[in-house]
Amino acid sequence: MENYTLNSLTLQIEGLEVTETFLYPVFFFFLFSYLGIMLLNVGIVILICMDRSLHQPMYLLFCNLPLNDILGNSYMVPRLMSDILLPPAERLISYYECVVQAFCSHMLGTTSHTVLMIMAFDRYVAICNPLRYSAIMTNRMVAKLTVSAWGSAFVLVGILLGLTVRLNRCRTLITNPFCDNVSLFKLSCESVVINNIYGLTFTVVLFTSSIGSILLTYTRITMVCLTSRNKSINTKALKTCSTHLVVYLIMLFCGILIIAMHRFPQYSDQRKISAILIHIIPSSLNPIIYGVQSKEIKKFLSKFFQSIKKHFRSFHIS
Repeated sequence: MENYTLNSLTLQIEGLEVTETFLYPVFFFFLFSYLGIMLLNVGIVILICMDRSLHQPMYLLFCNLPLNDILGNSYMVPRLMSDILLPPAERLISYYECVVQAFCSHMLGTTSHTVLMIMAFDRYVAICNPLRYSAIMTNRMVAKLTVSAWGSAFVLVGILLGLTVRLNRCRTLITNPFCDNVSLFKLSCESVVINNIYGLTFTVVLFTSSIGSILLTYTRITMVCLTSRNKSINTKALKTCSTHLVVYLIMLFCGILIIAMHRFPQYSDQRKISAILIHIIPSSLNPIIYGVQSKEIKKFLSKFFQSIKKHFRSFHIS
């Protein structure tokens, strides 16, 4: 008969199975990925804060994405790197730390959707109602949209994890590289029907709202562009909306992939790698995609590097 430990406060993380040959290459891959995420996203946030020309609703709303990526990855990647260097039997985590990690992981994914939804609204107003844009997208409106994006994600994820922590636990092994809601409620020997129903409802509501808002706003933007003879509006729409759409499609593909991989337990190793890369890849690409497309960001970076070059030359001459 199998022995169970009821409500143990110490859990074991299965983690990644890495051979000794690839141990340090994998570790340094995650290390450099994490440093790259921090450098790019912190740089974008500082850039937007420093340059007054970037204090526009579009950039202030976008600033939520790098902040979300910084918070989400800071709680997951360092822990993942430390677990890789430990033998499987020593990959232990407290139950409360595991719940916090799961909360951060789900907040990262959910907030990415809600932030991109409010950014789509901003683009809709800018292109479909350009004359009223400054009257609608005030600092107060930006603050309301930001609070609604983070607040709705916090409530949805809070309920998701709240339904899980109420369950009694009889297992201690997290079959994932990091903690998430599914891994946590799989520790229980009780019925998880309510968890599955809410989890499905949560996913359907989030994806329906996200996809629906993007389709609606982009349909309206396309109609305006097709009926407008103003080339500047069409060019502006193409540049800003293509950037937003690329970021959204990357995030949507990653979300659908991880949901699909949970349905195929025979591909557990592929699911683990996908779960990690889904956090790392969008967080690395978001600042690059927006930085390349934004004329204001490129202009600021050009001035910044020119000033560094001048200082270096003056220092070298002296």
